[in-house]
Amino acid sequence: MKNNSEITACVLILGNEILSGKTQDTNLKYLGLELAKLGIKLSESRVLPDEKEIIISTLNECREKYTYVFTTGGIGPTHDDITAECVAESFNINLEISNDAVEKIMSNPKKNYKLNEARLKMATLPSGAKLIDNPLSYAPGFMIENVYVLAGIPIVAKAMFETFKNELKKNSPIESESIDIYMREGDIANPLSLIAKKYTSVDIGSYPFSNDGKYGASIVVRGRDKALIKNVINEITNTFNKTIS
Repeated sequence: MKNNSEITACVLILGNEILSGKTQDTNLKYLGLELAKLGIKLSESRVLPDEKEIIISTLNECREKYTYVFTTGGIGPTHDDITAECVAESFNINLEISNDAVEKIMSNPKKNYKLNEARLKMATLPSGAKLIDNPLSYAPGFMIENVYVLAGIPIVAKAMFETFKNELKKNSPIESESIDIYMREGDIANPLSLIAKKYTSVDIGSYPFSNDGKYGASIVVRGRDKALIKNVINEITNTFNKTIS
């Protein structure tokens, strides 16, 4: 795990259904916004297929590189739900049935569940893993060291994250402010580059758009110092004064 003053994170989105385009991921947006509030920099995200070798190698790489790794998807009862198995192999530990997980899965008062093989699979976790509570569908996620394993269903992933987010390391919140400039990026690139070189402690991004036939760029300034962000926005405003929306 990376050890420095910056708290960083990576999100691994697991599932062939995401890569096929049939299912649209929304977990990344939610996690990115929530982590920013905690002052945790989301440095990378990857979408991975349901292939053990790829998931294991990516986990090994990212858990050494970042403070936190969050995975979404692959914790259900079917044959292609392989996240627990991959995490166990990544840490070189065994899988075992968690009695606490079994109890949670079977505790839904609205369902007359039978403890079949499929439900036992959802309770089979890496040895020593700590459960992440699932207030909505009872089947828990889990964490081990700096890896947090969440459900793929967005409403469930959100509910899981809410149960432990206050336990994460925190830093000053990452703030952002944006303005729209109705000029082509090719015309604003050089002046904007000079401003970016002047203010190296903030991130300045340019994102082109077309609005009712008018072309422009949304300039987003991100950082931890709200006053500095405001100063940068003001300088950008003054630089492109006649074209600011």
